[in-house]
Amino acid sequence: MTSLSASLVRGAVTSLFKRAARPDATLPLGRLVRPAAPVAPGPLAAYARICGFAESGPLPLTYPHVLAFPLTMRLMTDRAFPLPVLGLVHTWIEITPHRVVRPTEPLELAVYADGLAPHRRGTEVTMVTEARVGGELVWESRSGYLSRHATTNAAASPHSAPDAVGDLPAVAEWRLPGDLGRRYGAVSGDRNPIHLHPLTARLFGFPRAIAHGMWTVARCLAEARGGAEIRSVRAEFKAPVLLPATVTYAADPTGGSFVLRGAKERVHLVGTVTR
Repeated sequence: MTSLSASLVRGAVTSLFKRAARPDATLPLGRLVRPAAPVAPGPLAAYARICGFAESGPLPLTYPHVLAFPLTMRLMTDRAFPLPVLGLVHTWIEITPHRVVRPTEPLELAVYADGLAPHRRGTEVTMVTEARVGGELVWESRSGYLSRHATTNAAASPHSAPDAVGDLPAVAEWRLPGDLGRRYGAVSGDRNPIHLHPLTARLFGFPRAIAHGMWTVARCLAEARGGAEIRSVRAEFKAPVLLPATVTYAADPTGGSFVLRGAKERVHLVGTVTR
């Protein structure tokens, strides 16, 4: 956690000197790698509890993303990284598990940046995360992070998921407390100011702290309870969840699509699952 805290401090400093980057800006080459290491049972149990996963069985589908987050932060807070890390918004994620991963298996993690793209609200970077066991690729993800700034580009992100998911039936309702961002941040290490307090969130244009996108997709997948059968997941974070909030999880009975809705049927998250 010490190295992650150092990355957050470095990110706060370097963000002051970074301006909005063009999509043709230069990204740092190469990848950051964490050598194979066992999964710590205490932090894993805390993560499972806050996201609703079972505390035994396979590694939660979203957990390698959390384990690799310190690497992601190191890369994004480097002076060579063109976007300011403070205020970055996670916009979408695609997860591909190549097989079930057990918590007892030491994971080697790698992270690299894979391109910038114009977004209707700024510039978006794609980050790739890979997890290996004994050299075998067992899990990978691709994520979009948005740096918001003034732009004349009206195009949507090229990775945008469909806006319409049909009239999916409600499955569960969740009341999210105002401190959810701080609690998930303590478990995941993601202490982006937009998630922590209303005051720090307002500095980046949000009226209140917002829930982590990765918490919302993890909570939806935990509710689906089909991790061992999932071949891929794709989710887009459509609108921030302002905390506190009451949200409704709705899903296709066949398990192919899901959505998270808030007040007045506002769509916060749209997801598709391949089994």
